Amino acid sequence: MARRKRFVEDSENHERWLISYADFITLLFAFFVVMYAVSVVNAGKYKVLSDALGDAFGGRGAATRNDASVETEPLALPLSNIIAHKRLEAAKRERERLDLLARKLNSVLAPLVNSGKVRVTQTARGITVEINASVLFDEGDAGLAGNARETLAAVAGLLKDDPHAIEVEGHTDTTPIGNAAFPSNWELSAVRATTVVRLFIENGVPERRLAAVGRGANQPVASNDDPAGRARNRRVAVTILAES
Repeated sequence: MARRKRFVEDSENHERWLISYADFITLLFAFFVVMYAVSVVNAGKYKVLSDALGDAFGGRGAATRNDASVETEPLALPLSNIIAHKRLEAAKRERERLDLLARKLNSVLAPLVNSGKVRVTQTARGITVEINASVLFDEGDAGLAGNARETLAAVAGLLKDDPHAIEVEGHTDTTPIGNAAFPSNWELSAVRATTVVRLFIENGVPERRLAAVGRGANQPVASNDDPAGRARNRRVAVTILAES
């Protein structure tokens, strides 16, 4: 009798999923390790940046390192905000310096200011000292007359140690002038501005800070149709230019 062959079927392995699960857990663990490492590096970079900015602007970083009781902010201010703050502080200091200089100029020139011969005004451009030409020059001339030297020397005394640039402008009315010295109002206004600049230099104002400009009759401040307006237009304007 033939012996019946027995076929032993391989039983199905129900635990193969454990291998895939273990691989997944390993990859997940590696992912979190990498994420943790990256977060630690970024925190270090933020701390270095915060400390550096603190040292540069007010010593905040040094204080947080040396005093454990001082709490640090989560993030430092953006660099653009710090720069804007510094610019605002600089503009405030500049305005205060110009305000003080304007008060001093008004005080030194008080008699002429009160008589209407001199005007001290402030704008965004700076401080302008407008001096009527009759205070400084004879009609049609560019040589300093009367007490003009004393007046300009008093102004120069306030400006010689001031750091601002200075622009001196000569202005005339529309009345034509024609002589051997000044063929037109252009020459007259330019030479008058140069005369004031030279006196400032003689009284200690550094030459590099000065500029002379002749405007002729092109920038009137009053009507040229009457004598009072023409007298107003004949002037020298000394502008202390704001740094900003």
